[in-house]
Amino acid sequence: MIGQIQAKVVNRLRQVTSAIKQAGANQVSIITSTAERQAAIEFAKAAAMRPHIVGEALMEISQNPVVSRALFDVLEVQNIISGGARITLIPPNRDVLGSLLASGPEPASGAKLVKG
Repeated sequence: MIGQIQAKVVNRLRQVTSAIKQAGANQVSIITSTAERQAAIEFAKAAAMRPHIVGEALMEISQNPVVSRALFDVLEVQNIISGGARITLIPPNRDVLGSLLASGPEPASGAKLVKG
């Protein structure tokens, strides 16, 4: 008789423990989904505000031509660097074309290099 009572108590404790665990998991799931929804809303708000903020900044920058030119020069250099292309820097006021032609490979068969 005592064994049966103990078995019933143990089974009931298992049921209650399982119900508590499930209730906790449900609460965690609700909290997580609410937090994810709120984060998504805030990210959407920030994404909607970004064009306005960038536009205001560009408008302010465009008021000063020196700053504007410097900004766009930096952006151009960043694009060139991120492009991965090879860059050859040529000193100003140099006859580079003539030097390159003189030091280049021989023309392909049938082609003639005309110097003039």
